[in-house]
Amino acid sequence: MRHGSSTLRLIALLIGVTANGAAQQEPKPQDLPNAPVAKQESAPQKRQNHLNTTIEVLGRRSIFFPNIATSRGALSTKQKFELFADESVSPSRFLSSAAGAGIGQARNSLPGYGQGMGGYGKRFGSSMATGTANNFFGTFLVSSLLHRDPRYFVTLHGGAGHRIGYALSRIVIARTDDGKDAANWAGILGPLLAESLANSYLPAKEQTAGGTFQRFGWRIGLNAASNSLREYWPTIFRSLRITKSAPN
Repeated sequence: MRHGSSTLRLIALLIGVTANGAAQQEPKPQDLPNAPVAKQESAPQKRQNHLNTTIEVLGRRSIFFPNIATSRGALSTKQKFELFADESVSPSRFLSSAAGAGIGQARNSLPGYGQGMGGYGKRFGSSMATGTANNFFGTFLVSSLLHRDPRYFVTLHGGAGHRIGYALSRIVIARTDDGKDAANWAGILGPLLAESLANSYLPAKEQTAGGTFQRFGWRIGLNAASNSLREYWPTIFRSLRITKSAPN
């Protein structure tokens, strides 16, 4: 019995020592580290900056108006020729000729061409030919000889009055290859030479000095209206929120 009691006391002592050791190793509740809390960081909202958006639009080459400038570097003679070719087959060239031919037929201008589809086709063809000649003389030939930049540089500031005034002033003021302002001889001589050349294929009654200068005046007016549309071309896409797709 004495041996059994001694054994029981030894077992009890070992259990007590083990329990005390475990209790000492277990951290107290207040000593436990706090669980990491995920920081709620609000993602910054991107604001649409109108100036940056406009520059982004201008950074993409316009198919409708190829002569809208996308850089300030001067064009080489080869690049001016390529610009002339692009302008001659641009959608704006086809649409303006198609609309002009329709209006001319409705007003029966150039009566020597007659009416019907044949008359419309002759008016459309002569308009395309004169537009191509205008681009050849203005965009390529005169601009290369006089070192003028034939592109249209959109202004990015000012109200409607300022921007329209700027667009109209581009009829008589052009940018040189050095980045300075000078007389826009390319924009003036180009239409005049093109209308003079048109006397070789227009009806005989139109082949007069008076008819030539009348058509020249109309072309200058159309160029002024076209400049106003070019000025607001990037703004139109920006307002419609399709700047990622056009101009492309």
